[in-house]
Amino acid sequence: MILSGCVPDLDLASKSNVSVGTYYQTPSDAKAAVVSMYSMLRSMYRDEVLMTPNVVAADDGIPFLTGNADRVALWNYNLVPTNTFPGAIWSNAYTGIQRSNIILNRIPPISMDETTKKGYVGEAKFLRAMHYFTLVQCFGGVPLVLNETTSLAEATIARATKDEVYKQIETDLKEAETVLPKIYTGADVGKATQGAAKGLLAKVYLTWAGTDAASPYWALAAAKAKEAMDLGLYSLWDNYSDVFSLANRGGKESLFEVLYITDLAGNNFTTGYAPRGAPIVPGNGSGIFRVSQSLFNSYPANDKRKPVSFLTSFVHPTTKVTTPLSVTDTDPAKGVSFWKLADLTSTVAGNGGKSAPILRYAEVLLMYAEALNEAGKGPNAQAYEAINKVRARAGLDPLSGLTYQAFKEAVWLERRLELCFEGQRWFDLVRTGRLLSAVKAETSFGRATTIQTYHTLMPIPQREIDANPALKQNEGY
Repeated sequence: MILSGCVPDLDLASKSNVSVGTYYQTPSDAKAAVVSMYSMLRSMYRDEVLMTPNVVAADDGIPFLTGNADRVALWNYNLVPTNTFPGAIWSNAYTGIQRSNIILNRIPPISMDETTKKGYVGEAKFLRAMHYFTLVQCFGGVPLVLNETTSLAEATIARATKDEVYKQIETDLKEAETVLPKIYTGADVGKATQGAAKGLLAKVYLTWAGTDAASPYWALAAAKAKEAMDLGLYSLWDNYSDVFSLANRGGKESLFEVLYITDLAGNNFTTGYAPRGAPIVPGNGSGIFRVSQSLFNSYPANDKRKPVSFLTSFVHPTTKVTTPLSVTDTDPAKGVSFWKLADLTSTVAGNGGKSAPILRYAEVLLMYAEALNEAGKGPNAQAYEAINKVRARAGLDPLSGLTYQAFKEAVWLERRLELCFEGQRWFDLVRTGRLLSAVKAETSFGRATTIQTYHTLMPIPQREIDANPALKQNEGY
């Protein structure tokens, strides 16, 4: 069991000479199992698993074109079932689900404080729902595993339908929000809360509605987002840069985030995405991918988020020569970089400590605005108020007098600008039916995509098809 969690101050004491048969007996066993459950998030959100598809498979970034072949294939939609990215998403999610199921199966019999126990169960249901939400967005219907898997025979399961997966996600989150605490203190800050469950369920409803203008899930999304807002626990930081500050981890804008520890249990958002070879980060920059001209030029000139989000030049620490960066120069050493999650206090390559934001209050406001517009077939005062709060912080003028369609498109753009490099873009394009048009429009750097309608789902990893004869591949692959 990997006893590393997303909470920096947790006791990571070694557990030796234990087995499944002798473990899960005491409150400390339960706590360690919960830590292990959270540790899977570090792998899923570190950099290459969910971040890459949501940047290069969409229209926000261009990969290093002579680098990882699977990343370039993803960018061009030369997708095959052996591509490593869908495989990593699948394996990380199901490992996380197994750890949640262990909690749900083995923690209830332990003699311990009942409130704490219920909280652990709520956390397990929240994280299981979160993993299934990732899976259903990426692959459609997937096997629903709701109990701890203890034998290979139990792993031969056919795919559930997409709606069956969504219904299970809804059930888990509804149950989680009734037992999770509203806040944590001390070393527990960063764990799943009632607000996180409500906010995630709002996002689930929004995604479940898809492109169906008559869907009942629009109203449910608006109501659940409002419940999260009405908790009175969340608000926007005054400055966009404050959202991503190391000092503000677990702060007032965060409903849920994956926490890292600088130079100890970090992420690759700093070294990985700095310009290739740039001597401004530990190990020099890797230039894994760069910002697209499409995204960069979408920001209004006075948008305060733009200089926070991107690195547009750097000064060599020795020669003091300034290197300007570009969204059109083909040299990966001169590409504008995603920068708002860079931890410049880090001294070890690939070990930045800034959080990976999963759900923050700005997104709740935008979900509320979008859902109200859809449910009412036009924006009301509350919808304008919500989106304009986000725009005000960015230094943009308030919106008013828009039609239903114009407001919808305004929210879509606001999400792109506010949430860039937070693992959202591909999911947004798919759920709103815009993936093909957006990808075809992003043709810079010789992108010659072969994207087809079936690419709105990823291929089931071939190794899973080989191991489980009950699995059927997604159409087109």
